[in-house]
Amino acid sequence: MLARLAPFLVRRRRLVLVVSLLLLVVAGAYGGGVVERLTSGGFTDPGAESSRATSVIEETFGTGEPELVLLATAPSGSVDDPAASAAGNELTAALLAEPGVAEAASYWSLGNPPPLRSEGGDRALVLVGLAGDEDDQDLTTKRLRETYEGDRGALVVEAGGQAAVFDEVGHTIESDLLRAELIALPITMVLLVLVFGSVVAASLPLLVGVIAVMGTFVALNVIAGLTDVSIYALNLTTALGLGLAIDYSLFMVSRFREELAEGRATGDAVVRTVRTAGRTVLFSAGTVAISLAALLVFPLTFLRSFAYAGIAVAAMAAVAAVVVLPALLAALGPKVNALRVLRRPVRTDTSSGPWHRIATAVMRRPLPVATAAVALLLFLGAPFTGIRFGLPDDRVLPPGNDVRATQDVLREEFAGDETGAVEVVALGTGDPAARTTDVDAYAVELSTLEGVARVDALTGTYIAGVKVAEATPANARFAATDATWFNVVPSIEPMSAEGEALVRSVRTLGTAPSDEVLVGGRPAELVDSKASLFSRVPFAIGIIAVTTFVVLFLMFGSILVPIKALVLNVLSLTATFGAMVWIFQDGKLAGTLGFTATGTIDTAMPILMFCIAFGLSMDYEVFLLSRIKEEHDKGADTTTSVAVGLERTGGIVTAAAVLMSVVFLAFGTSGVSFMKMFGIGLALAVLMDAFVIRATLVPAFMKLAGDANWWAPAPLRRLHDRIGLSEHVELDGPAPEAHPALVGAAE
Repeated sequence: MLARLAPFLVRRRRLVLVVSLLLLVVAGAYGGGVVERLTSGGFTDPGAESSRATSVIEETFGTGEPELVLLATAPSGSVDDPAASAAGNELTAALLAEPGVAEAASYWSLGNPPPLRSEGGDRALVLVGLAGDEDDQDLTTKRLRETYEGDRGALVVEAGGQAAVFDEVGHTIESDLLRAELIALPITMVLLVLVFGSVVAASLPLLVGVIAVMGTFVALNVIAGLTDVSIYALNLTTALGLGLAIDYSLFMVSRFREELAEGRATGDAVVRTVRTAGRTVLFSAGTVAISLAALLVFPLTFLRSFAYAGIAVAAMAAVAAVVVLPALLAALGPKVNALRVLRRPVRTDTSSGPWHRIATAVMRRPLPVATAAVALLLFLGAPFTGIRFGLPDDRVLPPGNDVRATQDVLREEFAGDETGAVEVVALGTGDPAARTTDVDAYAVELSTLEGVARVDALTGTYIAGVKVAEATPANARFAATDATWFNVVPSIEPMSAEGEALVRSVRTLGTAPSDEVLVGGRPAELVDSKASLFSRVPFAIGIIAVTTFVVLFLMFGSILVPIKALVLNVLSLTATFGAMVWIFQDGKLAGTLGFTATGTIDTAMPILMFCIAFGLSMDYEVFLLSRIKEEHDKGADTTTSVAVGLERTGGIVTAAAVLMSVVFLAFGTSGVSFMKMFGIGLALAVLMDAFVIRATLVPAFMKLAGDANWWAPAPLRRLHDRIGLSEHVELDGPAPEAHPALVGAAE
């Protein structure tokens, strides 16, 4: 295929470039509106018990746990003062009249229950239930915050609750994305100029990146018309689009300039570049897409959206690098080296050089080097054995953020966590009003569980097994035809091991007023999310391992090479995850990086980072192995082929890793802690892979394996000969004498 494509791109380069430009304009017009079609939710398993409980409560009772919590402060007295009470009741009534508000209740409207008043008596809570899905609630939250935050007569109102947290997280990430782009692009451009020595050559990866990102926006816009897509996928689109564009462009442009420096005409150089580097780029994009496709096995929209974005951006980057970039190189020819700022000759002699010397030194003592490197990686990965999983809460926001400050007050000054309630719904109860004895007994039992601050039910309010408040008209919201529900407010941190234990206690309590009881709320979401994700992790890992093995076997015809690649990538990622636990879970660099350590890691992030980092690691593996295999196919022995292959690609892989790490580190400046971990973690993974794995373990293991590197059983060898994807480029004799102007071109 590439053998036919390459000459076409040379002959029809102007047509290819014009069509590409038109498609890019169309993509910009259509894909630019993708943000409006994406969702800010998608963090829960729709099939889990907690999700079903939430749906039943919302559909049957028209309410649920309060998505928005307003903190009302009386600056000059008590919330029980007449002026404060009047302002509180007025605020509650105004909220009830707002569109998008399903329910509003407050300390004042509910008869002054103590749990809704702060310990100092100067603050009280207004609980607001929002109608619609997560996106509707997000829009309502923005409007209510603009309307009601600030002075309200005798009260000062501040917003908290999950809706306000998600609103603030979305707003923060949106501004962080813009800042990351403003940081990454100029630094990347400067580094590309230093790598290539030419402004023209350095601009090509950015062009490929724009095509990849805009093309992915179009794909996400189409997918969003069919299913939910998380807005957080845009972060991956931008980071991975630019990163892969740099990788693929470096490989393609470097090979093209190498061919030019050996004296080949522009057309021949483009053809050979597409058939060698282009083939490698396609395989690399395939491995990245495969790794991210594994996220499709998970039910969370958040993770599945990263699969959509990752597959699309890998495909778009590969198409741009193998179709558009060669046409542009054919049009530029030697002018690819124009606007040179550094003069560095392209190295055509690979029998020496820094990477050749590193590879040779490693292969002189492969066993000690491999042992030391593996020991280092295992040592760095040791903290991962103590990982504890959780879900993100308000503490992902930076200290000093307004919503974060409100949540801190709710956590410190109130007896229970209103936004972290465990929601218990009993179905098939008949008329709950006729079974008040059963409802009362169950509420009493719930209130005695460890970690419960109070229980609100149809029959009243309960604390520690005692009914502390009789039912009021507001308690009627807990009853519906053939069902009743209980609001269990925890006294402990909801998103913690204690919160999980509380959920398990509720689910095993045997005194419910019906046989069908569903348990929901944020603590239950944590329990169910962990169970849902971890039950599917083996399938995801299996998909990545099997498909990666098959692709690498089809490419190289070897059994050992795919196994080695899988093992080394896992070793590298173990070290990266160990660092993430040490930094973010244990909070060793919390002060330096400006985040709050909660003692847990967001459950979805390690899965997401594993799939992305694994794909990028395979990216570099394919780059290196393709050049090693090329030398081996020419007849070189193991030592020579590894040394030459590393010399050919070491500088490129290192430059690509540094450039990609800059992109990820720019996203690591985010004020949201899980996005900070995403950026810093992937930057560490990329650098670890390029400097430790490729420079030491790959040459050491290949030296130890020797000729067995390319061995396969006879049946598999015959299979590879028939269906293998190898596309060996026959050398067309000695290269002509290099043109002096090309020999002096910057690398």
